[in-house]
Amino acid sequence: MRTFRVMHRTEYTYGTAMSDGFTVARLLPRNTPLQTVRHAAIDVSPIPDEWEESLDPFGNRVVHFAVHHPHFSLTVVSHAEVGLDTGELPIGEVPWQHVAATAAAARGDLAADVAPFLAHTAQTPPLAAVGDLTGDIFTEGRGVIGAVQHLCNRIFTGFQFDASFSDLSTPMHAVLAERRGVCQDFAHVSCAALRSVGLPARYVSGYIETVPLPGEPKLVGVDASHAWCSVWAGEFGWIDFDPTNNQMPPLRHVTLGWGRDYDDVAPVRGVVIGPPSGQSLHVAVDVSEVF
Repeated sequence: MRTFRVMHRTEYTYGTAMSDGFTVARLLPRNTPLQTVRHAAIDVSPIPDEWEESLDPFGNRVVHFAVHHPHFSLTVVSHAEVGLDTGELPIGEVPWQHVAATAAAARGDLAADVAPFLAHTAQTPPLAAVGDLTGDIFTEGRGVIGAVQHLCNRIFTGFQFDASFSDLSTPMHAVLAERRGVCQDFAHVSCAALRSVGLPARYVSGYIETVPLPGEPKLVGVDASHAWCSVWAGEFGWIDFDPTNNQMPPLRHVTLGWGRDYDDVAPVRGVVIGPPSGQSLHVAVDVSEVF
C-alpha cells in the first residue's frame, strides 16, 4: 500500500469587507475499496459561525459552513493522508451488452448503486458526436473492459489537453468539435459515451500527483485537482480509468468523491454577501507520496 498526503488551499480575497458568506466544500476524501482515509480535516479562516458535516446522496463527505461577520478574505485549507492499494484489472471479460442489460434491469440495492449513473445530464448530453467515439468500439460481443480501455485510449490520443480552451461553462459540444479541453471535459465525454451505450458511468473528483521531469525538483503547491471516470463492469464492479493520462486503472490518484458530473462534486462552492467588489482567487494543491 502506498501512502499519499494531500494539501488543498483555496483563498478568496475581496476588495471590501463581505458581511456574510455561505460555502459548501467537498474536500474530504472518502474510503473506497482501494483507498483508506487515515486522516482528513478542513481548516477555515476566519472561524465560521456555522459548521455542519454530512454525507450527500452519493456518500461523499460534505462540509457546510457560514461566516456571519465582516471579512476581507476566506481561506479554506484541507489536509488528508490516505493509503492506496494498487488496482489491477480483473482477469476475464463480460460482454458489454450483458453489463448494460443487467444495469437496465437492476432492482433494489443494485439499482441504487448504478441507476443514478445511467442517465445523461446537462454536462453529459446525448450528442450525436458521441456516437463517433463509440460506434466501432462497442461492437457485438466485445468485452466491457477491453472496450473501455479502447475508449480511454481514443480520448487520450484524439483530444488535446489545452487549459486555455475551456472553463466550467464550456459546453461538451464545443469540446467534441474542437477535440481539446481539460480533465473535467474528458471525464464528461467519457461519461456521456458510456451512458450512450447503456453503461453506468461516474464522474470522479480527486487529485493526481504530478511527477517532475528528470533532474528537476518537485515543487510544492503545483499539483492539481483532477477528474476521471469510473465504469460499472457488472460482476467486476466499478473500475476507474483516466482518459487524460490513458491509465486504466489510474495511478497516483486520490479520490474525493463521485457523482453524475462536475456539478455533483465541485470541491468548493459558495456565495458571499456584501457591497459590490472585486474578488481574487488563488488555489494551491500539493500531493506527495510518503515513503
